[in-house]
Amino acid sequence: MSFRTASCFCGQLRIEVEGEPRGVGICHSLACQQRTGSVFAALAGFSAPFKVSGSTTEYVRVGDQGAKFIFRFRPICGSTVFHTEEGENDSVSVAVGAFADTNFPGPQVSVYDSRRHPWVQLPPGTSAFDRDPT
Repeated sequence: MSFRTASCFCGQLRIEVEGEPRGVGICHSLACQQRTGSVFAALAGFSAPFKVSGSTTEYVRVGDQGAKFIFRFRPICGSTVFHTEEGENDSVSVAVGAFADTNFPGPQVSVYDSRRHPWVQLPPGTSAFDRDPT
């Protein structure tokens, strides 16, 4: 089984996941833009088990359909590394940039495409949705 490790900027918060991502997506919602400080968030979903080391601060945000997302970030350097959905203990979403791997698989989906900056081009074959289709 292959493992991947993602970490915060200062290296004190890490998450180790197993295998390939279940999916990779980008989100252009205003909430993700504000959370990341970028024009979109790139996330990879992994199934449990996963192993977290280091201390985190949590921030809970309620999504458009009412789901509660628990974002974990490092209180010292401020890097958001991963998040889970309340009540869903079998998966985790990890910030693609936290893997620091330029060969990481590209996105299959783009959500909140209605908020995408016009100069951002999607990779060929990426399915785009105006909002979150779930």
